[in-house]
Amino acid sequence: MRRTSLAAAVLILAGITAGAAQQPAAPADSAAAPAAPSLVREVFAYEGAGRDPFMSLIRTGDVRPLISDVRLVAVYYDARYPARSVAVLRDITTSRIYRVKPGEIIGRLKTSQIRPREVVFTVQEFGYERQETLTLATQQEE
Repeated sequence: MRRTSLAAAVLILAGITAGAAQQPAAPADSAAAPAAPSLVREVFAYEGAGRDPFMSLIRTGDVRPLISDVRLVAVYYDARYPARSVAVLRDITTSRIYRVKPGEIIGRLKTSQIRPREVVFTVQEFGYERQETLTLATQQEE
């Protein structure tokens, strides 16, 4: 009886080692291993002022020019390509001249649209936006 149990144990061990020999070996390099799923991250782009939110606006020139300080001097309107139109503005407090195209920002004023005799601005104040229009003054009004 002892011999049969010893023979059975030998056959079982031989079967286990034969089964282990038939299994493929693990790949030696990581290139052969299946690739782990790559991570996809969300990317956000924030548009707006790139100023320091803790810096005083009074000390910096980010507030100027105000819409009330700017006069429309001239409009060079291109009817064929309105994006190439240019408006010339003058700051009455500093006598500074601004040349703006649609989409350009001066201070808190964004040029939304240039028309033949007027310019539409989007004014950004305190988290809200409103639209203001400057009209070219006629010679009789001056």
